[in-house]
Amino acid sequence: MQVSFRKILVGALATVAISVPAMADIKIGVVDYARLLEQSPQAKALQDSLKNEFGPRYQQLLAQDQSLKTRADKLQKDGATMSQEQRDKEEKSIRDAARDLERKKSEWQDDSNTRRNEEMNKLQRSLIGEVRDYAKAQSFDIVIAEGVIYSTPAVDITPAVLQKLQANAPKPAAAPAGAAPAPAKPAAKP
Repeated sequence: MQVSFRKILVGALATVAISVPAMADIKIGVVDYARLLEQSPQAKALQDSLKNEFGPRYQQLLAQDQSLKTRADKLQKDGATMSQEQRDKEEKSIRDAARDLERKKSEWQDDSNTRRNEEMNKLQRSLIGEVRDYAKAQSFDIVIAEGVIYSTPAVDITPAVLQKLQANAPKPAAAPAGAAPAPAKPAAKP
């Protein structure tokens, strides 16, 4: 038993001694993944897409909320001049509308969170693939994304990856030739 332990120890030490010179040639890169998620054109496009998809519904919810507050204020102000039956009917109507609004808000939140999570997962996979492709193309042996407390700019590949992401970003579609520009929205009446 003693002999086999010594053989294993000598073998391990020999392996380490042989691999130390090879470790001197390792090319290491560091990427700030949070910065990629924040600054990449793909992330910005995702944010715009989600805003366009869920923004109008959110604005409707805000308008309904404001309308409900207006009705509640009116009831508070005019409640003394209303009959008991009218007041009870309006209070019930406001309660029902508030419940319906809360349900719609919850649905909106669930829908937008689900969609955002789906799209963020796709974006994260895409960013990881881009970092991997860049690292392979530049012959990096290892790229570290998280858990880095400090790195010098010499090993930070984030700007280079961002540049590659910008080059690969889809270009905005140009308006077809001869198409009239969209009419401007009329000014809101005071």
